[in-house]
Amino acid sequence: LWKMMNDWVYDGFDETYRQMGVSFDKIYYESQTYLAGKEEVLRGLKEGLFYQKEDGSVWADLTSCGLDHKLLLRADGTSVYMTQDIGTAKLRFDDYPIDTMLYVVGNEQNYHFQVLSILLDMLGFEFGKGLVHFSYGMVELPEGKMKSREGTVVDADDLMAEMIATARETSQELGKLEDVTPEEAGRVATMIGMGALKYFILKVDPKKNMTFNPKESIDFNGNTGPFIQYTHARIQSILRKAREQGITIPEQLEQTLPLSEKEEGLVQLLAEFETVVKQAGAEYNVSLIANYVYDLAKEYNQFYHDHPMLREENCALRNFRLLLSKNIALTIKKGMSLFGIDVPERM
Repeated sequence: LWKMMNDWVYDGFDETYRQMGVSFDKIYYESQTYLAGKEEVLRGLKEGLFYQKEDGSVWADLTSCGLDHKLLLRADGTSVYMTQDIGTAKLRFDDYPIDTMLYVVGNEQNYHFQVLSILLDMLGFEFGKGLVHFSYGMVELPEGKMKSREGTVVDADDLMAEMIATARETSQELGKLEDVTPEEAGRVATMIGMGALKYFILKVDPKKNMTFNPKESIDFNGNTGPFIQYTHARIQSILRKAREQGITIPEQLEQTLPLSEKEEGLVQLLAEFETVVKQAGAEYNVSLIANYVYDLAKEYNQFYHDHPMLREENCALRNFRLLLSKNIALTIKKGMSLFGIDVPERM
């Protein structure tokens, strides 16, 4: 009965994760990890790294590191969270050729991972000092901080459903879903709703606390997922019309083509994408990519309003602008895909 009920819970988790576009290579269960952790703690006790109190509990003295004494095993021999994390870390490095282990856990657990790193190093694991705690800020609602004891938490499934419904309603009001089938309208609404949710959170420096406002995140103007998605759809519409008019975009363009300041700026901005992605990886800060993609979409929209595309009489200049538009759409798609966000072909 216990296993059957657990399976129901895991199936529910899997359904939620699937909708978010999240998957796992392997899941470690506490029932397994605490045994590995307990074994390591007892080894540390035997080797004199830890000490045992009269009641039988096992502790680590971390005062030399400027910390306190840390409980590792209770008097009855049962484990604590730290014991399980020691076991999990060992099992992960045994199972995979990992260079660095990155823990994505809120900043409320800074102390816990500081201690874990020290304990792993004491136990002789080379990866102990290299442990990285990606300490992100908390997400709050406009009404304030979410607290489970006060019933002010938000169910992930309910939030995603609300975002998709709001995206559909907003898109219909703005005429973004005209001339599409009901099935396609449903797919686009899901794309916009999930894109709005992910982007609104990821565009903020992960170390900072933030307030998530569902209504603001759906806005088709400003630094939002829907604005970027609409820009991609706008470019695809331009490229479709070009094909319908029989315009072929050449692979090579004239080297001496005179460009405006805005066009040169967009070319330069496109060239910075790889550098931004590398910087985001080095700093563990995906908001750099989010804001780069937004800047690219914003600059393109200004360019679109000020420069004719298909109506440009200079064929060479027209083809340049179409090729520029095509590459901007590709870069937007690549950037958003790094967040697990899809962009629509039409909208």
